[in-house]
Amino acid sequence: MKTQTKQTIAFYLKILSHLKAYTAVAALTLTIGISAGMIWPILFKYFIDAMVDNPGMLSKELIATQLFHLLGFMVLVDVIETVCWRIATFCLINVESQGMRRISNLCFDVLHHHSYNFFNNNFVGSLVKKVGRLTRAFEGIIDNFFYELFPIALRAVIVLSMLFYISPRLGFPLLIWSIFFLTFNYYVSLYKVEKYDTKRVEADTKVTASLADTISNNVNLKLFSSLHYERERFDKVTNLWSQRTRVSWYFNNLIETVQAVLMIIISFIILYFSIQLWQDDQLSVGDFVLIQGYLMELFRQLWHFGRIIRRLYEQFADAEEMVEIIELPYDVSDHPKAKPIALQHGKVEFKNVSFSYGGDKGVLKNFSMKVNPSEKVALIGPSGGGKSTITKLILRLFDVEKGKILIDGEDISKVTQDSLRRQVALVPQDPVLFHRTLMENIRYGRLEASDEEVMAAAKMAHCHEFIQTFPQKYKTHVGERGVKLSGGERQRVAIARAILSNAKILILDEATSNLDSESEHLIQDALKNLMKQKTTFVIAHRLSTIVNMDRIVVLDGGRIVEEGSHATLIRQKTSLYKKLWDLQVGGYLD
Repeated sequence: MKTQTKQTIAFYLKILSHLKAYTAVAALTLTIGISAGMIWPILFKYFIDAMVDNPGMLSKELIATQLFHLLGFMVLVDVIETVCWRIATFCLINVESQGMRRISNLCFDVLHHHSYNFFNNNFVGSLVKKVGRLTRAFEGIIDNFFYELFPIALRAVIVLSMLFYISPRLGFPLLIWSIFFLTFNYYVSLYKVEKYDTKRVEADTKVTASLADTISNNVNLKLFSSLHYERERFDKVTNLWSQRTRVSWYFNNLIETVQAVLMIIISFIILYFSIQLWQDDQLSVGDFVLIQGYLMELFRQLWHFGRIIRRLYEQFADAEEMVEIIELPYDVSDHPKAKPIALQHGKVEFKNVSFSYGGDKGVLKNFSMKVNPSEKVALIGPSGGGKSTITKLILRLFDVEKGKILIDGEDISKVTQDSLRRQVALVPQDPVLFHRTLMENIRYGRLEASDEEVMAAAKMAHCHEFIQTFPQKYKTHVGERGVKLSGGERQRVAIARAILSNAKILILDEATSNLDSESEHLIQDALKNLMKQKTTFVIAHRLSTIVNMDRIVVLDGGRIVEEGSHATLIRQKTSLYKKLWDLQVGGYLD
């Protein structure tokens, strides 16, 4: 058994450990119900023997009385079987529904605890499908085990025991055949999963990922008239999935052909010996019916055994991708003794920080910078210079490789991530909103805020004006990722969230880049109020927006090459800042 499959089994057993009572009752009642159902062939044996083996010895009235007693016992057995199965089904409904809920909630927590970089490397559509597969596989595995495998095993034991009781000449051939049949089906099914089904699942995941990628980029397909190209690209992916699925199903058909041949062989052997035993008066007609009833039931059960095993391993294969993610260590995690940070001043200090995105070339090397409480610092410089990296490290979206980042003297790697991020408000260049109401999106800055506080923040960010133009006003849903709003409107909603959060540290990443001139004038005033008494980092390419910063830090190649006020840097004729300023003033750099 593969390591991944063992991990999946261990994961599901952990889920079941929270549902022990329901699982135990289901197993017990199924055992009773299945055993009761297997009494039927024995009752038919006595039924037939009573009618056939007593000619002239007993009156028909006495035989009929025996038959009526047997009939009553059959009804009782039927009632017991039905009641037990209904109780077991009730328990399993609870096991599956509650287990799937636990799995979904666990996946939610696990995914959202993974790092920023994790989501950069995984398609959202694929992750959603993997979660769905894991929950559905749990349902399928529970169904397969309790409704298929467990009954097959119990019925096989009962049939073999009865045949050995009737005659070892019948029991031994069936025992040997059963061991061979089950072993063959198990290993050939395992081979099929590893050889074909895993590849089929991988191809299916690629289909989903490719489809999700084109849907999320549907505007690009239209702008670049690339529908034909993307369709051909998608067809290659679906063709690979189709080929692997077809081969898997062909192999499945071959397995069932071998099964049929094996059943024909054992059926002939058992019937051959049964006829001999009947000739020797060692079997009654009722025994013959009992054997045939048990054989037909056993064959009916075993016929599906290989398919059940293959389906079971397919479900394990479906689940394994998500279990691997669940078992994957977090890139960024809280220290075991991490405590919440409570900022008093908002002083930020980088001490000999080194960081890279996994390549040989480091983005920051022995980087040091100190930002005093309430100081307004602008980060500028060529692309790739480390501006955005600095802000991501402050938010601890990544962990530094060397050095420390201190806030009010506390190492941020030793505090809880949630408490840190509550103290840092970010207004990104391209804000992403939830497909919820404007009220809910703005309140995300501080979830416990009242409606009045939300509206006050919206007014300061100049959102209130455009919100009032919507028929449903603050109850307006903004669409997926906020697509129903313009770029400038989304920007103002993000600013309103930051105002509402009232965090000690503020990060503005091109916060006015999507605004027209009129909106920018309104927002600049709001930002001045927002930045009061806050340590502020501003990333900007439009240098006209940062002339009033306390300090401008010019970054190049992950190093500080210049810093100072606008007035100081503009007087340095050879400075990089002056060069950038002159280019913008001259209209060459926007």
